[in-house]
Amino acid sequence: MDLTLTTYLIVGATFALYIGIAIWAKAGSTGEFYVAGKGVNPIANGMATAADWMSAASFISMAGLIAFLGYDASVYLMGWTGGYVLLALLLAPYLRKFGKFTVPEFIGDRFYSKPARVIAVIALIVASVTYVIGQMKGIGVAFSRFLETSYEVGLFAGMAIVFFYAVIGGMKGITYTQIAQYCVMIFAYTVPAIFIALAITGNPIPQLGLFGSVGEGTYLLERLDNILVDLGFSQYTVMKGTTLNMFFLTMSLMIGTAGLPHVIIRFFTVPRVRDARLSAGWTLVFIAILYTTAPAVGAMSFYNLINTVQPGEIGAEEGNLAYENVPGWFSRWEETGLLGFDDKNGDGRIQYYNDDSEAFADTAAEYGWEGNELTVDRDIMVMANPEIAQLPAWVIALTVAGGLAAALSTAAGLLMAISSAVSHDLIKGVINPGISEKGELLAARVAMAGAVLVAGYLGLNPPGFAAQVVALAFGLAASSLFPVLMLGIFNRRMNSAGAMAGMLSGLGFTMIYVFVYKGWFFIPGTNMLPDTPEHWVMGIGPQSIGAVGAIINVVVATLVSRATAPPPKDIQELVESIRVPRAS
Repeated sequence: MDLTLTTYLIVGATFALYIGIAIWAKAGSTGEFYVAGKGVNPIANGMATAADWMSAASFISMAGLIAFLGYDASVYLMGWTGGYVLLALLLAPYLRKFGKFTVPEFIGDRFYSKPARVIAVIALIVASVTYVIGQMKGIGVAFSRFLETSYEVGLFAGMAIVFFYAVIGGMKGITYTQIAQYCVMIFAYTVPAIFIALAITGNPIPQLGLFGSVGEGTYLLERLDNILVDLGFSQYTVMKGTTLNMFFLTMSLMIGTAGLPHVIIRFFTVPRVRDARLSAGWTLVFIAILYTTAPAVGAMSFYNLINTVQPGEIGAEEGNLAYENVPGWFSRWEETGLLGFDDKNGDGRIQYYNDDSEAFADTAAEYGWEGNELTVDRDIMVMANPEIAQLPAWVIALTVAGGLAAALSTAAGLLMAISSAVSHDLIKGVINPGISEKGELLAARVAMAGAVLVAGYLGLNPPGFAAQVVALAFGLAASSLFPVLMLGIFNRRMNSAGAMAGMLSGLGFTMIYVFVYKGWFFIPGTNMLPDTPEHWVMGIGPQSIGAVGAIINVVVATLVSRATAPPPKDIQELVESIRVPRAS
């Protein structure tokens, strides 16, 4: 059976499963649509949360970033896992005890203010739409490979699928769909990793194979370091960015994780408060399986890519792969527009090296090279890796199915957060409190459709690779929602004026900083400064600035709160009651 047919059969079977579950678990009430009736088992919820969390950024993009950035990409692993510890300890049980449907609803009630709820809705939508843009990039990559078409066509096809099963099922359907997607996703990620680790290092455990030998006593990471240096790049295992930027990026990813609405809302779906904490623990277990495998996948995929285009001695006349001899996977990814070859010196061979390095320029000229000729979108590395390694067709097809599951699961969760914010918090909570349950469900589905269209449009020209766009979303959540949630739970003196001032200042500062480098509202060509380290303020990049925004949020909120009247007595008593651990 050929690769195309195998891919269609496996992906088609998984899609039939997802859509079948969505129809079977169709939401019939607002409680089922928003929080799955609050009846999800904590282990099942942990698995669904892991699928919701392990988005295109984790499955498709993170290993690609690790492949090309090496050591510097480790901050994504530390930040995204560390954030769940904060979430489990500091937010999840208390928010579940409060017993509402959404994060803005908690903020509105805790700070006894409809304007505070509206500001929270705005912050949620800004962070979530940015996050969905990253998922749309992953959806475009996965579907373009699955359909063997352009990235744009793949993106539009994915948008239609996401809209269909998210709108029908609501949170109830999404929860059970995500459990199935997690199983597909983790199997699709680990099986190719085992095959490739065994082929390269002889060790079937990828986590151990990363530190294994590739023959003649040379370790994999040592070999990568040597190859990259010989091609004008920095070593794979050394830090290339600044310590300050890495620190702020790690912090931004951590507190952004704990402040993401589509993750927090999952802890409203379990029956009891203790189940919320259990869910967070199980989520960490399920996430760790993929996250401990990702460094090996990144390093091995890059090793395979280099060996493919540079099969011989570096600098030798026939050391580079002739374009006429490229393998089938190369041609298939060229069709998507995410892989490209530009024969700058006209020799018909592929030269891949760092043509930005002045120190390597003379060496490249001696080789007869006139510029880097290979363009690789980092987001294709995980999807292309099994093909590069020449694994069986069913393994390649399984990876495609996993990539699609990753992108679709998180996109659905994000759309759920956006739709509930618009329909439940904005329309029912502020504009039209008397709206019927049927009208609220309709508004939620219309909001979801609008979010799909906006994110899909911006996904045509995303402001970075999937993981980088997601990091921007984390920064926006970190600077706006996380501080006010923490202060709302643990600071009984925090009042509505302080909360609103903090959210507006943190979110406003972060958005402006991001737009200056990424373009206003992510529109290409509207950036005011180049997005390069030499132009960043104090060397802090747009992906890292959310932690600074969070500090501004806390400082402003605290100062304004102290300068204004304290909250009413009943609100202060409410804050105390939320923190009582024995209540259910």
